[in-house]
Amino acid sequence: MKHIAFYIRDIHFNKKSGLLKFTYGDIKKTLFFQNGNLIFAKTNEPEEKLGAVLFKLGKISKDTYTQIDQLIKQGMKLGETLVKGGYISEKDLYDGWIHQMKVITLNIFSYYEGEFIFEEMEGLVDKQFESKISVPLLIKDGLKQMRYDPSLKQFIEKKIPYPKGKLYFYLLSEEENKILALIDGKSSAEDILRSTDYNPELFWKSLYLFYSLDLIDIRDKEEEKREEIEERAEEKIEQVEESPEQAEEKVKQAEERAEQAERIPSAKEREKLAEVEVLNEKLPGLNYYQILNVSQSASEDDIKKAYFISARKYHPDSFERNLPQETMKKVEGLFAQITKAYQTLIDKEKRKDYASKIELPKAEEGDKDQAKRSNIKFRQAKTLYNQRRYEDALILLEEAIRLNRNKGSFYLLLALTESKIPSLHQKAEENFIKAVELEPWNPECYLGLGLFYKQEGLPARAKKQFKKALELDPDHNIARKELDIIPKGKKKRGLKELFSIDLFGQKKKKK
Repeated sequence: MKHIAFYIRDIHFNKKSGLLKFTYGDIKKTLFFQNGNLIFAKTNEPEEKLGAVLFKLGKISKDTYTQIDQLIKQGMKLGETLVKGGYISEKDLYDGWIHQMKVITLNIFSYYEGEFIFEEMEGLVDKQFESKISVPLLIKDGLKQMRYDPSLKQFIEKKIPYPKGKLYFYLLSEEENKILALIDGKSSAEDILRSTDYNPELFWKSLYLFYSLDLIDIRDKEEEKREEIEERAEEKIEQVEESPEQAEEKVKQAEERAEQAERIPSAKEREKLAEVEVLNEKLPGLNYYQILNVSQSASEDDIKKAYFISARKYHPDSFERNLPQETMKKVEGLFAQITKAYQTLIDKEKRKDYASKIELPKAEEGDKDQAKRSNIKFRQAKTLYNQRRYEDALILLEEAIRLNRNKGSFYLLLALTESKIPSLHQKAEENFIKAVELEPWNPECYLGLGLFYKQEGLPARAKKQFKKALELDPDHNIARKELDIIPKGKKKRGLKELFSIDLFGQKKKKK
C-alpha cells in the first residue's frame, strides 16, 4: 500500500524513530519522527516553506515575507532570525512551525503514488524539542479530506478485518462507529459491505481510517483459517489443564471484552474527547490566561467562573470509566493544567509572579492591540473564505476569536466556514447559535442558522430562523425568498449566497 497513512500507522503505533522520505516527481518531503511522534518536517514546495506559512497565517507582514532571503543570517535558521530580529514572537513561531508540519504532512494524503522510504534511527533530537502534534488526529484529518481511490478497496476487500484497539474511537463520526460495530473478526470486508446499504466509497474509506487509527487489523483468509486451527488446538490443551476457577475467570473476561466491544460512544462523548485531543496539542503554546479563556485583566470572580466551567467539562469523573488508559491520561493531564492555571491566577502573589515571567502586554495597550490584531485576522479569514480556502480561514478565525470573543460576526463567519467542512457541521451549529446570542439584533445571524438547518434537511427549524430574521428586518429579501420556497419543495440553495449578500455590510439589499 503506497500511501502515507499506511506508513505513519506503523511508525506511530510501534513508536519508531527515523526519517520518512516521500518523493513524487519533483516533490520531495521528509518527515522526522521520534518515538512515533512527528517532530519536524522538510519540503521543497515553496508554498509549504516556513516563511510562506507564517505569512499566510498573518504572523509576519508582506514586507517581511518579501525580504526573507535578505534577512536570513549565515549560520542561523529562519525562525531564529525572525525572533531575534523582533519580527515575530516565539509563540507565533511555534504556532507557525506546528502548522507547517501539518500542512506538509496533510498535503501528502492526496497522493496514492510516489516513493516512500523509512530510515529508522535513534536520537534525532532532544526531548525538549518534540512537538505536541497528535498523530492520530493528523491521520484522521488527512483521511477525511482526501479523495477516494480504488487502491483502498484493493488493499482491504479480500481480507478479514478484526477489532483491535479502542484508544481513538472518539475521533470517528456516529456513522463510522456504526460501521466499526459491524466488524466481528470473522467476515471479510467485501462480505460486510454486501450485508449493508452503505455507499462503497464511504465504506472503504472508513475501513482504511479504522486501520490507520489502529482500531482494526486485517488478515488474509488463509491466515485466519490457520490461526483458528491453532487456537482450537490450544483451547483443547488448556481445557484439560485448567481448573474450574480458571475456566470461570476466562468466561468472565470474555464477557467483559464483549461488553466493551459492543459499546458505541455517544456523539457528546466523542466530541469531548476530540476537544481533549486538540487542547492537549495546543497546550504548549498557551499561557494560563488562554487555558482558562480569560483576559489578562480578569477579576477573581471571572477566573473562578471560567475554572468551574472547564472543571465541569474536563474533570476526569465526567468521562466514561472504561476509557482506554492512554486516553484517560490525556484527560487527567489536561485537567491538571487547568487546575494549575487556576491555582496560579486566583492567588494574587502567584499571579503577579507569573505575569513577570511571561511575555504579556500592558492591560490597556494589550486590549487595543488584541482588538486590532483580531480584526486583521478576521479580514484575512474573510478573504480566504471567499477564495474557498476554508481550512486556512478556519485557523485565522480561531485566532481572531481567541483575541476577541465578543464579536457575533466572528462566530458567524466561523460557523459558515465550518459548514463547508463535513466533519465540523456540529460545531457549525453551535457557532451559529453563539453568533445569535452575541448579536440578537442582527438578522444575518438568524439567516445563516436558517440556511444551515435547511442544508441539513431540517425545514421546520429553518423556517423558524427565517421568520426571526424577518421580524428584525421585514424587508430582508433573502429571508423572505427562503421562507417562501420551503413549502414549495424547490431546489435548495446553499450557504454560498449568504456571505456575499448583506453580510457584514458588504452588499445592501434593495428596499
